[in-house]
Amino acid sequence: MTTLQRTPPTETRSPESGRHRRPAASSSRIYGGGSRWLILGVIALAQLVVVLDATIVNIALPSAQQDLGFSDDARQWLITAYALAFGSLLLLGGRLGDLVGRKPMFLIGLIGFASASALGGAAGSFEVLVTARALQGVFGAMLAPAALSLLTVTFTEKDERAKAFGVFGAISGGGGAIGLILGGALTEYLSWRWCLYVNAPLALAAVVGTIVLIPSLAKSATRARIDLPGSLVIVGGLVALVYGLGNAESEGWTSMTTLTCITLGIALIGIFLLIERDVANPLLPLRILADRTRGGAYAALAVCGAGMFAVLLFLTFYMSTIKQFSPLQTGFAFLPMIAALAVTATALAKVTALVGPKLSVFTGMLFAAGGLMLFTLLDFDSSYLTHVVPGLVITGIGLGLVMAPAMAAATSGVQADDAGVASAAVSTFQQIGGSIGTAVLSALAAAAASDYLQGRAPNPANQAMAAMESYTTTFFWGAAIFAAGAVVCGLLFPPGPVQADPEAEPVMAH
Repeated sequence: MTTLQRTPPTETRSPESGRHRRPAASSSRIYGGGSRWLILGVIALAQLVVVLDATIVNIALPSAQQDLGFSDDARQWLITAYALAFGSLLLLGGRLGDLVGRKPMFLIGLIGFASASALGGAAGSFEVLVTARALQGVFGAMLAPAALSLLTVTFTEKDERAKAFGVFGAISGGGGAIGLILGGALTEYLSWRWCLYVNAPLALAAVVGTIVLIPSLAKSATRARIDLPGSLVIVGGLVALVYGLGNAESEGWTSMTTLTCITLGIALIGIFLLIERDVANPLLPLRILADRTRGGAYAALAVCGAGMFAVLLFLTFYMSTIKQFSPLQTGFAFLPMIAALAVTATALAKVTALVGPKLSVFTGMLFAAGGLMLFTLLDFDSSYLTHVVPGLVITGIGLGLVMAPAMAAATSGVQADDAGVASAAVSTFQQIGGSIGTAVLSALAAAAASDYLQGRAPNPANQAMAAMESYTTTFFWGAAIFAAGAVVCGLLFPPGPVQADPEAEPVMAH
């Protein structure tokens, strides 16, 4: 386990580079108490823009397809283009934030994301729309790690840090459901185009807040260069892996394309780790992954990315197809989960920080598993209030106990020079977890539906029963993912609270 300790003299020395750095300034000398919370509002708004975009466009897809006239096969590329660009460039975006400055990368990400969203909203063809989605992914990969690393270096006092990560974790966990609500409202009352346009004013508001409130932080004192070989290999590896997993949903696990891409992706990621072990200026220093606490945190976030797919997508299918909810009703149906997640993450922030991530994450995973198990009991006659809401509340409580402590643990004890790439790893593990969840759970759902229809007439009644069987099967395996995550994270996390490293404190530009 990697241990980072304070060096007593007036300057610190990086063990890897041997370079001297000025001591980190106390957060209380940089930000007043009020301005820190305003900064949290700006960072939270930026995170909301990135997170809700993962689901807000999904609801708009049928209307966009009808308007622009593209095929069902082409429709998946509007999701895949964003996922490929975002997932593959996160580590590079995080390291660039460490080298050129977190505030500049934050601003570039916000302005670029707003511009790409405006381009997508105005798109007159499928080609323009898919290009805009890819550009959203590119700038999102700059924005997401910069947001989390700014939060990490802004809040270093234990209680305030717990509250801040509680808010950030609530948004990260509930943003997808918020996207469903907002997407449903905009599609129903305005146009699918506003599901993209809406990002622009939100991002520009965050730009103004950033310029006014957030001071310039020092660039990396190590003046390291970009690890070009590592960057090229990991981008290629993540693109291949994410594409292969996405392809499994449409073409199956035995498809040559699926198997080739997944195999190539895993091989390139392995080569990347070998490169990072020996290169002078690694894109992802292995000391970040070697820490037991951060390893547990990354595993927890990957599990959440995979498990939440069962809730957000298949429960949406259940409510829209079985219960015949409108897009707006479906979005609002997730409010109990959002509320439970937000209340748990913020109200119990001090408690989860005090007991440490091991107990909090373990308990939260079991709650989430229990919530999904309740969904396995759903049928055609299930009531929303008595059968859906209890599962949503229990799942929300579980996610609230997991997200904030895991994010805080993933960025604690990280040297200031590595804050960006450590933050990028958070989103990378979430993205990969979500991609794996998408592929595996979709395949299981399709298999369950196919098994039910075998030997039965393909009439509407049997088709509906097959769909119901696929949903409940997915909820069961989603619960199994969370249960397995509880065991893995319980073994990985050391007991007790996380001790924040003083080198993670903010440093003023000089």
